Amino acid sequence: MRGIPRRFDYFVYGVIQSGLTCAIAAAIASLPFIASGTFVIHWLRSSFVAWIMMLPIVLFAAPAIRRLTNLLTRED
Repeated sequence: MRGIPRRFDYFVYGVIQSGLTCAIAAAIASLPFIASGTFVIHWLRSSFVAWIMMLPIVLFAAPAIRRLTNLLTRED
């Protein structure tokens, strides 16, 4: 099976996580456009712009968040 090497798992995680988060946030922000019938186009545009802006932030913040999580939690 072809796939992305495991050493890039942080990147794959960041792409998926930022995409999902931005899509949900953009959908919530686009709810007022349902009445005018422009919800889908507004949602697609805003989620794409949000994702492009958030992806680098998520990728650069992930290592720091992982270290902070390890500091705040303990092994069972």
